[in-house]
Amino acid sequence: MTEQFDFISVKKKANVHFNGASISHVIVLKDGTKKTLGVILPSENPLTFKTHLTKRIEIIAGECSVQIGHKPDIKIYKSGESFQILALSQFKIQTNTIVDYISHFK
Repeated sequence: MTEQFDFISVKKKANVHFNGASISHVIVLKDGTKKTLGVILPSENPLTFKTHLTKRIEIIAGECSVQIGHKPDIKIYKSGESFQILALSQFKIQTNTIVDYISHFK
């Protein structure tokens, strides 16, 4: 995992969800690839995200519990780990710490 992205464009307007519990920015790499770079703040209840595209979410810092789709199992993901969400699906995420993440779209 690299520490930074070089030669990128950043969309100025933030994506703010759940009253500020999740904030991200779209970044565009030199080759046109889009990613989101964001933070999820601690919350009492899980945050439910619906997906339009398949994506891999890479945890940069922090720890979170994730439930993918409607499966009953919940997994813990930590810094350096990632999970994949299929297009037209959903996932629930909850954390007690600040989580930094990158969404890689496929």
